[in-house]
Amino acid sequence: MPREPTSTDAMRSEAMAIARRLRAAGHEALLCGGAVRDALMGHTPSDFDLATSATPEEGAALFPEAVLVGARFGVLVLPREHGDVEVASFRADGLYLDGRRPSEVIYSDPPTDAQRRDFTVNGLFEDPETGAIRDYVDGLADIRRRMVRAIGEPAARFREDHLRILRAVRFALQLEFAIEPGTARAVRELAPLVADVSAERIRDELVKILRHGRGRGLRMLRDYGLLGLVLPEVAGMQGVPQPPGFHPEGDVFVHTCLVLDGTELPEERAGDVDAERDLLLAALLHDVAKPPTKTVDPDGRIRFNGHDKVGVGMAEEILERLKFPGRTIERVGALIDAHIQIASTPRMRPNRLRRFLAQEDIDLHLALHAADCGASHGGYEILTFCREQLAAYADEPLLPPPLLAGRDLIDLGYAPGPHMGVILRWVQDEQLDGRILNREEAVRRVRVQFPHAEGQA
Repeated sequence: MPREPTSTDAMRSEAMAIARRLRAAGHEALLCGGAVRDALMGHTPSDFDLATSATPEEGAALFPEAVLVGARFGVLVLPREHGDVEVASFRADGLYLDGRRPSEVIYSDPPTDAQRRDFTVNGLFEDPETGAIRDYVDGLADIRRRMVRAIGEPAARFREDHLRILRAVRFALQLEFAIEPGTARAVRELAPLVADVSAERIRDELVKILRHGRGRGLRMLRDYGLLGLVLPEVAGMQGVPQPPGFHPEGDVFVHTCLVLDGTELPEERAGDVDAERDLLLAALLHDVAKPPTKTVDPDGRIRFNGHDKVGVGMAEEILERLKFPGRTIERVGALIDAHIQIASTPRMRPNRLRRFLAQEDIDLHLALHAADCGASHGGYEILTFCREQLAAYADEPLLPPPLLAGRDLIDLGYAPGPHMGVILRWVQDEQLDGRILNREEAVRRVRVQFPHAEGQA
């Protein structure tokens, strides 16, 4: 039975169509970079990029829809139904003056183009028609060795583009490779250059490091001297002790790494990359305020009073510094804010419990709690309780339609104002606690409970 085509097949077909058109016009066109590497390793490529002998001007003439995102550097982006295809001219780079981009480019050929790339496993080319691999940098050997190796002199590659220092760690995690000793030495020696990288580029690599490496990613950043540069607040967790009865695993940094290792996106969220990113960031930062809030009682007991509330503000500062979107900052803050409160759910009155369970992203809250427990005392009683309560309300809304609205209060003679919100919240609390069952009872109880409400007619 023939295999059903996938979106990856469609992406490759679109890239091959572009390559054929370039070749028909007399230009060379090869698949390059991650698509070649991933296919050789049996992984599913996320995109298909092409390298070509055509100049940007020649490429734009063939593809009027092309977006010249890097025309100065020989890069065009061609929008396609199943994903953009990046087409870059073979080139040699001039001097890098800003630690990010070359001052000039010279159009060249495949062997020369391969030499200006970052790592050998990313320097491979493939003939899209025959599948033949062109390897000018021993990338095939490094795939077999499972090794991330800089092309040429590692220090030179990292001084050209400082982000490559972080990318070395990311690719080691993503591919589950080791970093070649000479490349690893250059990462450690040149780590301070990462301080010059823009927040947006650091942010994007950090998210990939968390996705591919979880806690191991943090440990690698620490071991290569990068953690204090990228996340100084997280580096500050190291050596901060915790109460051994609740946290036998070790200090706050060890705990955070273990929480990340145990963080799993709920099955119903599979493929939701934004939810995964935000959950990982919450796991990373849920205890970020423990170092500044740490106190020790006279009897030696360690406390972190208010670290959840303080942590919300610290996380906001960190995520704003790294240019994360406002929606992410809001969601991560909500997850951090509730990560201690969840422990009191069995003792909550029904109205408070139902509000807690009805909050947005409750599945992410429970996922964070599961990882937090698994990384410390190992008790899942609270998680079980919350899931049982959610199951109990499966056939009815956790927050039923309100019995009264603002219009009803005005009809009863209450003047508009902030006090109306207080009254309506009280009515809903009584409704959730089962003490008010219908609208008529709500009206009667309001008249008794709030006889002299401010502004009453």
